[in-house]
Amino acid sequence: MWDEEEPPKPRRVAPLPLDPLGVSELRDYIAELQVEIARAEAAIGRKQDHRSAADSFFRK
Repeated sequence: MWDEEEPPKPRRVAPLPLDPLGVSELRDYIAELQVEIARAEAAIGRKQDHRSAADSFFRK
């Protein structure tokens, strides 16, 4: 049923209209997104490390 579906998650990054951009601009845009992805992945790694350290501390 439609009422059992989860509501869509809000977008964190607004999509950029790609049609007016040239190839060089699109490559720059991709590079910017890759930097942001790397930043988010680094944050995930730090959070997982903190969680692992806390888990190992409390298991002793």
